[in-house]
Amino acid sequence: MSGSGEVVGAILILFGAIFSLISAIGIVRLPDVYTRSHAASKSSTLGVLCALVGTLLYFIITDSYFSIRLILGIFFVFLTAPVAAHVLTRSAYRNEVPLAETTVEDELKDYYMENENVEKAEAERQADLNPNPIENQEKLQVTE
Repeated sequence: MSGSGEVVGAILILFGAIFSLISAIGIVRLPDVYTRSHAASKSSTLGVLCALVGTLLYFIITDSYFSIRLILGIFFVFLTAPVAAHVLTRSAYRNEVPLAETTVEDELKDYYMENENVEKAEAERQADLNPNPIENQEKLQVTE
C-alpha cells in the first residue's frame, strides 16, 4: 500500500510542478498585464493545488495521517489567488493600463465610461447645491 501512495502523491506533485512551470512561461511570454495575470492566477493556482493534494494523499495513504494544515492551505490558495488576480487586473484597468495590441474587444470600456459620466454628473449636481465655491472647485477637480 505504501508504494501506491507514493506513486499517487508523486504524480500529483509532478502535475503541480508542470502547471507551475506553464504558469511561469505564461507570465514571461504573454503580452500584457491582463493575460499575464490570467496565467499567474489560473495555472499557478492549479499547480499549487495539485502539489498540496498530492502531499495530502501521500500522507493519508502511506501514514494514515490527515493534515488539517494542508486542507486549510488548499482552501486559502483556492480562495485567495483568483480574487487577488481579479483585484489587481481591475485596478490596472481602472488606472488605464493599455491592453495588448492584439486585443479584439474591450467589453468593460462602455461600462466604465457610463459609470464615469454618472459620477461626474453627480459631482456637478453636488457642486450646484453647495454654496461654497472653493469646495465646489475641489470636488470637480477630484472627479476629473
